[in-house]
Amino acid sequence: MDRYQAMSTFVRVVETGSFSAAARHLNVGQPAVSKTIAQLEDRLQVSLLIRSTHGLTPTEAGQRFYEGAKAAIQEADEAEIAARGAGAGLSGCLRVSAATTFARLHIVPLLPRFLDRHPELEIDVTLDDRVIDLVAEGIDVSLRMGALADSSAIARKLATGGRSVLATPAYLARADEPHSPADLAEHEAVIYSQLPNVWSFTRDGAEASVSVHGRIRVSAAEGLRAAVLADMGLTIASDWMFSPELASGAVRRVLADWMLPPLDLWAVFPAGRMASAKARAFASFVESALANSDTGPA
Repeated sequence: MDRYQAMSTFVRVVETGSFSAAARHLNVGQPAVSKTIAQLEDRLQVSLLIRSTHGLTPTEAGQRFYEGAKAAIQEADEAEIAARGAGAGLSGCLRVSAATTFARLHIVPLLPRFLDRHPELEIDVTLDDRVIDLVAEGIDVSLRMGALADSSAIARKLATGGRSVLATPAYLARADEPHSPADLAEHEAVIYSQLPNVWSFTRDGAEASVSVHGRIRVSAAEGLRAAVLADMGLTIASDWMFSPELASGAVRRVLADWMLPPLDLWAVFPAGRMASAKARAFASFVESALANSDTGPA
């Protein structure tokens, strides 16, 4: 039995909490994972996992082995990269998560460039507007926008983007363009259910807040885009979300002299373990690409 493979399998089982979840992340069958753990326990002559109806948890010995194995795997990966030289490509599988719309517009189109630099690397992308459990899902790096709810998260800010009140020319022609935040109360708003429907603005030190109303509320950014582009109302969104339409004129900014809080983009790494070289390299690549892109930070 390959010791590195056994350690990697055990670490994945502990982090996912089950043989089946670990098998999915490792792209092997569940029996293979179970057999590897059984062989590992037999070789070490100690029980590493407590099996119950609630899943798998490490024993005291298992927790010590998990911490040591995780550190050893990370050190081995770093040593291999150092030995191959700074110019050598990365290898293996990089697991990334990101919000669906942002990834579709700004991350997926970048992947060919990153993969060309690293021919032995594979990327598994999980798209979800919700915050997911990075450890349970086996994610190496997550791209998240806005304030980070988990203060213990290991995070690095990659970019800051602007936010605007946006609408199509057809909607504005029908409903008249607002000239102050207070005018928004008379407009039909497309409301993103993951954000409050009270919008706050600043201008020259003055603050203004307005409660907006609308007959459509959506839970995902793709729905927000579709509703706005169907001329159903105006919304507040990041400039990233509508960058193609802002460039083409299909949507317009209104109240441009009133400022909205900017939106930060973060690379978030799983808590409790050192970020892998692959994850760090990908975060740096995204940061550089957005900084040099016309659709990058505003």
